[in-house]
Amino acid sequence: MENVAENKPAERLRLFVAITVPDAVRDEIIRVQRELQPLAPREAVRWAKPEQFHLTLRFLGNVASNSVPALQESVRIVCAGAPALHLRAQGIGFFPNNRSPRVIWVGVSDDKNHLADLQKKIETAVRPFTAEQGGERFAGHLTLGRFKQFKRLEIRELMARAEVMKDRTFGEWTVQKIEIIRSELLPTGAHYISIAAFPLGGN
Repeated sequence: MENVAENKPAERLRLFVAITVPDAVRDEIIRVQRELQPLAPREAVRWAKPEQFHLTLRFLGNVASNSVPALQESVRIVCAGAPALHLRAQGIGFFPNNRSPRVIWVGVSDDKNHLADLQKKIETAVRPFTAEQGGERFAGHLTLGRFKQFKRLEIRELMARAEVMKDRTFGEWTVQKIEIIRSELLPTGAHYISIAAFPLGGN
């Protein structure tokens, strides 16, 4: 008799590789978000929830569950050869630009460019496991919100406040690990579960 279980397609998990943000930095970003929210109509921006404040290194999309062990090993090898990161959350910006904004974000960077180097290596390591296209150029950021339909005049105050905040620092922290996170899309919104964590530099 044919084994139905063997022919059943592997479960697919919606995954991304990311750095989590410590509570102190997250709290400061929440305060900034609350400063900005009243400056635009409610329908103009869909603001990110605090649990969505991840520094995403690579979005993978749907990955077959039976591929996850090999994916984890690839990411583990990259992380073992990378130093701990000292990151700074600083400044407000927009994608693609402030003339036609679609995303408002807090920038994340490091002085030694280790973050960009690590992201590039992870990009290469995960390529066999994802059909999602990677970005042309990595820019470390935490998404504060996404613009919906708006009139330029409606967001004038928001843009002006963001300009004032362009050099403001929201916190610094040392990153000791990288995580693979599962995103489950529920009626109440996305729910995030860390399914694996990998120490940097053998920490």
